[in-house]
Amino acid sequence: MEQKRFAVLLCAQDSEYVKAKYGGYFEVFLGFLSDEGEIWDVYRVSNGEFPEEEDLDVYDGFVITGSSSDAHGNDSWVCELVNLLKKLDSMKKKVLGICFGHQVLGRALGGKTGRSMTGWDIGVRTINLDSSKFHTSLKLPSKLSIIEFHQDEVMMLPATVEVVARSSKTKVEMFKSGEHMMGIQGHPEYTKDIVVHLMDRSLKRKCIQDDHVRAGMESIERCNPDREAWKSLCKNFLKGSTPPPTAHHQSPMSKDSAILAMRPVVNIVSSLNVSI
Repeated sequence: MEQKRFAVLLCAQDSEYVKAKYGGYFEVFLGFLSDEGEIWDVYRVSNGEFPEEEDLDVYDGFVITGSSSDAHGNDSWVCELVNLLKKLDSMKKKVLGICFGHQVLGRALGGKTGRSMTGWDIGVRTINLDSSKFHTSLKLPSKLSIIEFHQDEVMMLPATVEVVARSSKTKVEMFKSGEHMMGIQGHPEYTKDIVVHLMDRSLKRKCIQDDHVRAGMESIERCNPDREAWKSLCKNFLKGSTPPPTAHHQSPMSKDSAILAMRPVVNIVSSLNVSI
């Protein structure tokens, strides 16, 4: 069986905490999404590193991470990312967008993103999911909890894109475009310690205020994110089903692939809508 191959479009710099504990955000994503026998590459798009157009077809799917940049902004790499996502849409490639990735994917599909009128959303939030829009084998409930850390949101989407999850805070928590593109506003890959570190770091940098931290900590103490359900949902979207393990081979394409090819299992990580 041919090996499946995926790429993470990394949109933020690693924090010292995540590098020390997890090896970086790419590693967080790998641990969340990868299975044995797959190849995972990383492109640090916020540093201007993009896949070549002739290499796009080798990938079964792409994951866009969070970022401290604005999805509605005009940084050169953000504009290049929007153009890449339009190309992937035309190729019907599987694309999963997380937080900033969700927003920039919405923009590429013709939607509008911007600052939330209700301000920051930080902590664990329960969202209302239209479970009928997902494979019945997942047996998803109508409500799932997820870690959130964002002040921007998708504000409008074209009629061709379907909103599949909402919350009391954010009207577009998830969307799908066809069967090949999906955005999630929250961070399904995050663990509680990552978001606690992020709150502390963001407070010290004066990106958020004490009341944001208090509300976030209260929600974290009160509720656990449904991380395993999110893992199943995301992997099912990207892969359809978990492939059986096969042997790894070294990848010549991305400079990070050679390192990954030496591992029995691959892992992934994301960033978010504040400097991480």
